[in-house]
Amino acid sequence: MQRPQPTKTERNFGEDEIIVSKTDAKGRILYANEVFCRVGLYGEHELVGEPHSIVRHPDMPRAVFHLLWQTISGGREIFAYVKNMAKNGDYYWVFAHVTPSYGKDGQIDGYHSNRRKPRPSAIQRIEKLYARLLEEENRHADRKQGMAASVKLLENILAEHGQSYEEFVFSLDETERTGKQAA
Repeated sequence: MQRPQPTKTERNFGEDEIIVSKTDAKGRILYANEVFCRVGLYGEHELVGEPHSIVRHPDMPRAVFHLLWQTISGGREIFAYVKNMAKNGDYYWVFAHVTPSYGKDGQIDGYHSNRRKPRPSAIQRIEKLYARLLEEENRHADRKQGMAASVKLLENILAEHGQSYEEFVFSLDETERTGKQAA
């Protein structure tokens, strides 16, 4: 499937709606709910069997996905802000909660993701961080070096503020509710 060119048009979904997907252990989509299909402009048959990266927006730094995969493949859940791309190139932001799923043998056999609509103020803040990480990735001709440099930058930023990525993510949501500034 050919990737679309990104547009500047944002797609929306309701605050009471949840985008749900399930993948196998390699990230291939096994299930996509109606909201996921509608917002992403895909039929379920177009998503099932495809890598979840089918909706990856090029504005997303690879460092964030590195952190996400490192966390969930280690058996832990993660919360993250993610900019996705619909089939036509439009974008939509989600606040994702990704958890590993386990088989009868106790081993990770897939992942489950629930995504809700993020708060606008959180997106404004996360966009600045992601743009900085992406800029660092793009400064390097070698993609692996770029991602490693971006991961290091993210680690340094979080360390400066004494926060884990998860604490940072939740502090963005807290800012909206309390007015207290996050890192």
